Amino acid sequence: MKPNPCLAALALAVCLSSAAEASRSTISLDGEWRIADGKSADAIPASFPATVPVPGLVNLARPPFPNVDQFISRENIANRVRSKTVPQDWLKTYWKGKVDQDRDYFWYEKKFQAPAARAAAILKVNKAQFGVAVWLNGKKVGEEAGCFTAGHFVLSDAIRWDAENTLVVRVGAHPAVLPDTYPTGSDFEKITWSPGIYDSVSISYCDNPVIETIQVAPRIATSEILVETRVKNHGKEAVDTSLRHVVRGWKEKNEIAAPPAESLKLAAGEEKVVRYTIRIPSARLWSPDDPFLYQLESSTGGDSAVTRFGMREFRFDAATKRAWLNGKICYLRGSNITLHRFFEDPLCRDLPWNEDWVRKLLGELPKKMHWNYFRFCIGPVPDRWLEICDEVGLMVQNEFFVWTGNKGWYKEYSRSHDPEEMIRQYKDWMRDNWNHPSVVVWDANNETKDPVFGEKIIPAVRPLDLSNRAWENSYNRPAGPDDPVEAHPYLMIGGHLGELKFKMTDLETMDGKPAKGSLPSDSNPALINEYGWLWLNRDGTPTLLTKNVYAQLAGENATPRERLDLYAYLLAGKTEYWRAHRHFAGIIHFVYLTGSYPGVYTADHFADVVKLELDPAFADSMGEAFKPLGVYLNFFQPTLAPATDRTFKVMLVNDEPRPADGKLAVVLQDAKGGTLAMSDTRYTLPALGATAVDLTLSIPADAAGKCTVVAVADADDEKFGTSTRSRRRVTVAPAGK
Repeated sequence: MKPNPCLAALALAVCLSSAAEASRSTISLDGEWRIADGKSADAIPASFPATVPVPGLVNLARPPFPNVDQFISRENIANRVRSKTVPQDWLKTYWKGKVDQDRDYFWYEKKFQAPAARAAAILKVNKAQFGVAVWLNGKKVGEEAGCFTAGHFVLSDAIRWDAENTLVVRVGAHPAVLPDTYPTGSDFEKITWSPGIYDSVSISYCDNPVIETIQVAPRIATSEILVETRVKNHGKEAVDTSLRHVVRGWKEKNEIAAPPAESLKLAAGEEKVVRYTIRIPSARLWSPDDPFLYQLESSTGGDSAVTRFGMREFRFDAATKRAWLNGKICYLRGSNITLHRFFEDPLCRDLPWNEDWVRKLLGELPKKMHWNYFRFCIGPVPDRWLEICDEVGLMVQNEFFVWTGNKGWYKEYSRSHDPEEMIRQYKDWMRDNWNHPSVVVWDANNETKDPVFGEKIIPAVRPLDLSNRAWENSYNRPAGPDDPVEAHPYLMIGGHLGELKFKMTDLETMDGKPAKGSLPSDSNPALINEYGWLWLNRDGTPTLLTKNVYAQLAGENATPRERLDLYAYLLAGKTEYWRAHRHFAGIIHFVYLTGSYPGVYTADHFADVVKLELDPAFADSMGEAFKPLGVYLNFFQPTLAPATDRTFKVMLVNDEPRPADGKLAVVLQDAKGGTLAMSDTRYTLPALGATAVDLTLSIPADAAGKCTVVAVADADDEKFGTSTRSRRRVTVAPAGK
């Protein structure tokens, strides 16, 4: 039978059309891997005796490896030297850290089936520590030193197409395997260091030209997005094609914008950066109240990619000293997560990779607590966490894992940074995170005094972010005129070393302003993103930093429940105080999730971290303290005298962009919650405003014993939700008793 030339021509046309429209195929390698350990950096183990989940940590391997995670960082050694629990010479002897395990590396192995040949195969290891090296079918294909950024490895020269392949990934067993000046995480209070591939792994198959990166920067004033696409021709011949973009609703999938394709020519091995502006008609803005998401579908004819984004702009402003979201002042209320300290927790297990657990942690509970803003502190989170923040509307201050403290802690052993390597890794860190609408602030470091960040690192990387996010530079001078600065007013800090000087009654005469000289700049907007110094373990026992504090606050014989109740009570009073005085753009408490077990320095507020049940006293007291309609009863006296009149100052704040009108009352309640006396009045609060009201209460002659003074504000507008309460413990007794 002779071939039909018409059919042959049609077949060729279909083949060419399919090639022109070839798209990326991405295969997840998440799941069970085999794992082994060793001392050599180059010799692949002959056998892999255990299994481990990816993403996850090596401490999840079965059977388990002995002494996994056992490493003492130089920062923690500095802490121990200062507390005289280890000899001074430890800092010199163990300058790269004290390794308490007989291994330097862990080796992961995974077999996978490759498809028919494509022009490129690219492995992506989203995050792994400490450092990553990759072998495919026995051939080394690359290394990546970053512990907090994605590693990309081109597999094309080693892959066996349409066949089974063996992938081996090596990670460091502890930070000391990497060069001394590379960022591996610096934390004075972190006790163990957990290696592992703690984020997803995937392989993408595509044809040329390959989409290397995409950045989407919203322009809400003009209802547009600026799209920057980096493409590369990995082939040995030139390609002549076009770059196409389509914008859709993320959930709806309806086409919103499809501008004309742009012609694209690349020589063999050439890389280009293409910028394109796309109009988004009647753009729906992303916010915590309405976290609406779009997606950008991009294609080159040989490759394709989908990028999710939100139409939002966030900035700080020095003139108002406020944060601005989508052109409006936005007061920030929230907390911190130190995930890499939670990695130490015996209850951590696989929770950080459990979708339902993470969604409750970042979505359901923050909404109940009236939080709109988190700092992900000293340690990055898996990519899925930020995707969930995008979806639930949680704004994030994303912090790089650097806490160098004061160089004097190291004395003559203080080190300098390698700015070139730091700059390279900060660039990669931004690349991995810049399309998340939830990421609103880049945080260069925590509690660090080092000019290298403001003089070299931030200026080198800041222009890469087309959204021009603010940079927070900790205790250093801010890098920009509108950048925020952080304040950590730990009013009870002195109590861990000696006598507690601060009393809550001191707040009655304080004005809420930052202490003189406490900020690196008086003209930039300020955030309180740590405060308290009152940490308790989940079982109510004090941490290393608070044993002496609670001995003075509650007495040596206080029960765990009494300490937990006191913790919530005092923390709520401080929260109300700083919110009421309006000197800060945001109040971000420390800490919502961290490790909690004997020997930790700080701890979180979960009664059950597996079920994500907050301690009831914390949920109640801090849930009130963070309501958008805030109430602060400026009273902390221990006693009230019966048969007297007492005037109470109540301060109100309104974080909402709408006025608030309603009733304000001050009530004296007995130990059972019964009303002994009450005084009330009407109040009016402008949108985003604040006011103070004096109310006089007549204390009954027959009142006695433990009571509570409650200031309660109701709003006429039901959008403000339920009443807000500020509560103070008091004993009613005659003067002198």
